[in-house]
Amino acid sequence: MTSGEREQPEPLRTDDFDYHLPPELIAQTPLPDRDASRLLVLDRATGNIEHSTVHDLARWLAPGDLLVANNSRVIPARLRGIRLPGGGETEVLLLRKEEGIWSALAKPAKRLRAGTRLEFPAKSGKSGVARAVIEENLGGGEVLLRFEDDADEQLDDFGDAPLPPYITTRLEDADRYQTIYGTIPGSAAAPTAGLHFTPELLIHLREQGIGWAEVTLHVGLDTFRPVTEDLVEEHRIHSEWCEVPSVTAEAIASCRRAGGRVVAVGTTAVRALETLGRLWSDDAPVGWSGFTDEFIVPGHEWTLVDAMLTNFHLPRSTLLMLVSAFAGRGIIARAYAEAIRQRYRFFSFGDAMLIR
Repeated sequence: MTSGEREQPEPLRTDDFDYHLPPELIAQTPLPDRDASRLLVLDRATGNIEHSTVHDLARWLAPGDLLVANNSRVIPARLRGIRLPGGGETEVLLLRKEEGIWSALAKPAKRLRAGTRLEFPAKSGKSGVARAVIEENLGGGEVLLRFEDDADEQLDDFGDAPLPPYITTRLEDADRYQTIYGTIPGSAAAPTAGLHFTPELLIHLREQGIGWAEVTLHVGLDTFRPVTEDLVEEHRIHSEWCEVPSVTAEAIASCRRAGGRVVAVGTTAVRALETLGRLWSDDAPVGWSGFTDEFIVPGHEWTLVDAMLTNFHLPRSTLLMLVSAFAGRGIIARAYAEAIRQRYRFFSFGDAMLIR
């Protein structure tokens, strides 16, 4: 190696983010009380682990810290119907709407050519049908479709909450797959770290001097796409719409000036904040909105996030790569091993981790 040259790091392999999870640890239903979930508290500097509950979250934060949460709300994006002509069964998962056209995951996607008509009956107790036309088959299970007669304005009549495929138990209360503060519809999956909050917990946190601010990131395709490439750098992440309003940017700047920590509630809030971080100035904080393709892996240079509250993520997923970028692969691997040993509940309806 000549003088001045840097040794290139070894490329990240997807296998580096794999682990074995006993199937019985995949939470199939939410706990009766949202904030009763267990909380693994991880010190990323030392690797030290302590065990608590979300109810006691304030114990692990300090006055002046700022929680930043994603206020996106899940839409009833899973629709089941038939293809016309022929009547073959089909299912679509709506992801994002742009200029009247939805991108969606569909099955069986190979049968959905441009021009194929779809018909979705109303749910039990309601009348009517929603009709749509396939505009384009993009491959890989993804299609573009357009609804007729603005039928997508009444998705509550035709669609269901799009629970992840690893949840096989029927959800009795659809509101349990929504955060209590989600107000802006647009997500195909819940920002699950926020599912742990209750009105009482939010009041208690504010009484302890802990701030609250919100961003919006509409969760899209990558939540449902495993990383299949051997090398992480070859994975293509889809863009998702997000917004960090000016009031949130100002709250972040105020928190940083006072020496507080910016604590992201969930990986979607992390991605929104780190997208803003590309443009950040403490002296002139401004908001931002648009599409983000922020793909956070080890080696990421962190700008705004000081701590994060997050659930436990799937093996080989972009979200596991993100938390590994924050705390280190080895520390996260040990924390996950400890969570499995302690029989924590995993994934969307599971327990939580505070990385600080």
